[in-house]
Amino acid sequence: MWLLPPLLLLVVPGCVSSISGPRSVSGSERDSVTIWCHYDPGYESYKKWWCLGEAWSSCEILLETSGSEQRVQGDRVAIKDDHSARAFAVTVEKLRRRDEGFYWCGIERSGTDLGHQVRVLVGPAKPVTTYPAAPETTYPAAPETTPALASLAPSPPVTQIGNSSVALTGSLIRFVLCNIHLVLLTSVKVPLLVSLLLSLLWLSRQQGDSQGK
Repeated sequence: MWLLPPLLLLVVPGCVSSISGPRSVSGSERDSVTIWCHYDPGYESYKKWWCLGEAWSSCEILLETSGSEQRVQGDRVAIKDDHSARAFAVTVEKLRRRDEGFYWCGIERSGTDLGHQVRVLVGPAKPVTTYPAAPETTYPAAPETTPALASLAPSPPVTQIGNSSVALTGSLIRFVLCNIHLVLLTSVKVPLLVSLLLSLLWLSRQQGDSQGK
């Protein structure tokens, strides 16, 4: 009779297995969740699958691998096996409330498959934080410059010569004229005047000699 409990464990699928994983995982609507299932050495090249249903005997296989490490993508479910880590990841994308329930990650083998039950919980979607848009800054348009307004623009100031500059210029002109007159007096007028006096003296002498005869 003491052999009955071990024999019962051997005939009940999933009770004694070489596969393990979390008991439950949770996620929010529209998010993704990943379940890692680990297995013992020797099962690297076996097919791995993901099954929906609380009962082992009636669960529905949703996706399975070919035994390689190639990622297998379904509608919203993907499986990726990692032989070196001896684990495969099941990712459920874009969670919905109806995705909540019991699942199995398993390994296909001859005889009874290996399996581990996982419960998936789906909570409400996370609130989306929105920020008010920054108000647009408007600036007044620059006024257009018309030809009429442009003609009214002030002209640049005209530099005027002061009275002191005019007086200085007049003094300079007078000084130059005086110097020119002095040069003419010494070089032209004085010799001309001397010549005229000499001519008058000569004429007077001539008249005196004619009268004495």
